[in-house]
Amino acid sequence: MERCFSDSRDGSSGSTPPPPSPPPRVLPSPRHPPPVPSSSPRSSLTPPTSQLGRLNFAGVVMDVSKWSLFYLLSAQELATVRQACVFGTTANEAIYITHGNEVFVLGLNCSSCLGTGDSLSTVMPKKLDFLRGKKVASVSYGSGPHVLLATDDGHLFAWGHNGYSQLGNGSTNPGLSPVLITANLQNKKVKEVSCGSHHSMALTLDGEVFAWGYNNCGQIGSGSTANQPYPRKVTGCLQGKNASGITCGQTSSMALVDNGEVYGWGYNGNGQLGIGNNGNQLTPCRVAALQGMCIQQIVSGYGHCLALTDKGLLYAWGANTYGQLGTGTKSNHLSPVHIMADKERVVEVAACHSTHMSAAKTQSGQVFMWGQCRGQSIVLPHLTHLTNTDDVFACFATPSVMWRLMSMEQDDFLTVAEAMRKEFDSPETADLKFSVDGKYIHVHKAVLKIRCEHFRSMFRSQWTEDQQEVIEIGQFSYPVYRSFLQFLYTDTVDLSPEDAIGLLDLATSYCENRLKRLCQQIIKRGITVENAFTLLSAAIRYDAEDLEEFCFRFCINHLTRVTQTEAFWQVDGAMLKEFISKASRCGAFKN
Repeated sequence: MERCFSDSRDGSSGSTPPPPSPPPRVLPSPRHPPPVPSSSPRSSLTPPTSQLGRLNFAGVVMDVSKWSLFYLLSAQELATVRQACVFGTTANEAIYITHGNEVFVLGLNCSSCLGTGDSLSTVMPKKLDFLRGKKVASVSYGSGPHVLLATDDGHLFAWGHNGYSQLGNGSTNPGLSPVLITANLQNKKVKEVSCGSHHSMALTLDGEVFAWGYNNCGQIGSGSTANQPYPRKVTGCLQGKNASGITCGQTSSMALVDNGEVYGWGYNGNGQLGIGNNGNQLTPCRVAALQGMCIQQIVSGYGHCLALTDKGLLYAWGANTYGQLGTGTKSNHLSPVHIMADKERVVEVAACHSTHMSAAKTQSGQVFMWGQCRGQSIVLPHLTHLTNTDDVFACFATPSVMWRLMSMEQDDFLTVAEAMRKEFDSPETADLKFSVDGKYIHVHKAVLKIRCEHFRSMFRSQWTEDQQEVIEIGQFSYPVYRSFLQFLYTDTVDLSPEDAIGLLDLATSYCENRLKRLCQQIIKRGITVENAFTLLSAAIRYDAEDLEEFCFRFCINHLTRVTQTEAFWQVDGAMLKEFISKASRCGAFKN
């Protein structure tokens, strides 16, 4: 019989965890989107407070772009995301589902865990056509990694690492693409999945628990330590029970029953089963210390567990090398211990089998974290400034994986920023029109007065414009003036560098200094040999000293090519003389 021991990181003595995963490759994960290339015809500048890529979970707004992988998606792609999960040994793989129920993946693709049919990494999202149109109910991942996905209609799909039959298809061949798992699940509807390091579990709609894969510590619950190639119903103490939740540690398994009881089986070297000893269990064993309590949520970390009662009390047990139990020490606990007793009611707890960290949220929205947080051991729950437990994992987990499938159902709720963006140029709600080049732009006086000093002055009784329903604008072009008004609603600018010159003129006239800076950024990012002298002329004309110096240096660095452009020979003589004089002083014409 194969012996099972703990990982030394969890502080127990003795032995062999599941074999390590293949060494991870490193995928570049930019913390910021790449700058717009100089050859790009348009530039869109959006401040860091962009609402793109937001998901909503239980009424809480979350931002998937906190996970750096999502910086690889365009703004348009981020806007389509309905569900997402970041996983992998270095948090460099991701799966996301769109509002149209299309499934995309991107990242390293270790052990073919992206399901794309090959083992090639990708920084471009790839669609899993096999899953097209299937609404996703649950996703989980192992350490190989392998991936399990349950659809809304109860079907189970698996792919990725399969060295221990953790895909449940009867083989140990890698799963290059999603495969439907049906063995022993005929006429069953799977509603939830959970993965350990190299084993898998599924919970059916009728409350049955199935397990398969690696079983060196009894984590399958079959009564032996033989690996299980197909889904097998977990019986023993669970026989006749109606399970309502499942969770996996690295080599342990837990189930929550609808009456609030908790059962555990598998590896127990650090007490992660909570049964009062550290002996492995080959079949489910009830956590007796929780008797009389109604548990409503249970989660597993690498070697520890958290359980939340219906009264908002939080209990923890298992490995504690990093303080992940939140007891104030680093001693393991073989039985559940009450933590956060001095805090208000807890409404949510979070942990993940690939990390040694814990998080919790209270009824007033306070979010706490403890355990291994960015390399530090925090032994007591620490109050953060974050708004949800998912952000804790994005910012502080090692690796920064997601502890659950983040999901959002479409609803009619809009943030203030989204509502403002939506109502720009809306004839239905506008109370004022600007006419520019024969085209109308619909706006709201109140918004303009709030956002712009120029309009605050305009819409006073002594200005004739205050009484007009249509205001004629002749000084600026339609694209420029529309972009200016849109900026007041959205804080963004989307113009070509050439049009940005006109907007720079407007920003100077209206004393909009922030807009002026954004225009200068657009011009800098869009400068080319062909337009450099035109942009330099504009910078001088609008007294943009920083931009003027930038354009001048660009012209000097590309002097031969710039002097051959049409724009160079179209400038007036005085400016040309001034440029030549300044270039000479900079040593541009040395022999």
